[in-house]
Amino acid sequence: MKMLVLGAGLQGCACAFDLLRDPEVTRVTLADLYPEQMARFLSKLGDPRLTPVTLDVTNHEAVLEVMQGHDAVMSAIPYYFNGPMARLALEAGCHFADLGGNTEIVMEQKKLEDAALAKGLSIMPDCGLAPGMVNILAAEGIRRVDTADRVRIFVGGLPEHPEPPLNYQIVYSLEGALDYYTTPSWILRDGKPTTVDALSEIEAITFPEPVGTLEAFHTAGGISTMPFSWQDKVREMEYKTLRYPGHVAIMRPIRELGLLSKEPLKVKGQTVIPRDVFIATVSPQLTKPEGHDLVALRIFVSGTKDGKPKTTTFDLIDYFDEATGISAMMRTTGYSLAITGLIQARKQVLRFGVTTPDEGMPYDRYAAALKERGVVIRES
Repeated sequence: MKMLVLGAGLQGCACAFDLLRDPEVTRVTLADLYPEQMARFLSKLGDPRLTPVTLDVTNHEAVLEVMQGHDAVMSAIPYYFNGPMARLALEAGCHFADLGGNTEIVMEQKKLEDAALAKGLSIMPDCGLAPGMVNILAAEGIRRVDTADRVRIFVGGLPEHPEPPLNYQIVYSLEGALDYYTTPSWILRDGKPTTVDALSEIEAITFPEPVGTLEAFHTAGGISTMPFSWQDKVREMEYKTLRYPGHVAIMRPIRELGLLSKEPLKVKGQTVIPRDVFIATVSPQLTKPEGHDLVALRIFVSGTKDGKPKTTTFDLIDYFDEATGISAMMRTTGYSLAITGLIQARKQVLRFGVTTPDEGMPYDRYAAALKERGVVIRES
């Protein structure tokens, strides 16, 4: 299998690293504007199957040329490139998966359904942790009941040793995280899709020590199109992000004061974007090269089975991998993307065409692949 990974950031490098552990993979092309800046855990492998390529993804002709001859493309670049990348992969005859996170773009990708079916290809957006893993688990929980009443999803990437004031460290794109903090969140209420304000409806969720009690609140993008796929089939569905207590008390005023706005304004004769300034200011404080992280996840699916109440709970706590230097967020996000690409290339998806992970990913294969990597989902 010949696999192409777009983006040599941390998630793309984790995806490439995982692909190289599969003996059936004969080549991994890692394409980026600056591929030489790939993560050390990947570069030190010295694997001859890894081929770094310099690529500007805004040059669609060059992208198409690089895609040719690959079995599957995995996109770990910013979400706003994923629409054209999916179309180019389809033109090149490759399966395609991305990390997603933007519901409107997924809706656009869904329009490629007929073309993907005609070519026998799988186009699967939203294949990271959230959206991605959480969608697959939630869908499996729904399948285990006759009637699903309530789906509640909680997940967060956190520092193992939090430092004030935010008790947070950058574990993926800060720009993406701030999008989720400022965009309304789609949920299901009374079976109908509706939106709620991000950073709202805070509640406490308790995990075993040393994680302890976390605060959960609405953010956008975490379950992508599921509120539309399951409307009138599930009464209530919602996704909340997990952070250490007190996070929202700081972030909400920052948002309300306009510091996360994308609207340009004049400062001493210079035009600036408040969010760009905010990111540039806080990134050095929130970047912890030596800081270890964890991922905490809990999903409840409740309903009835054979006329009796039934609730399935999925739990995961994953930690930084000391042996490889790969973070928990990379293990649960980058590895998830790699697993998706491998299942697509082996033509083991539930169906071809354009599907989100809850529609197209076989749960048993996916969960088994995670377990092989030490990412263990516990069910109760």
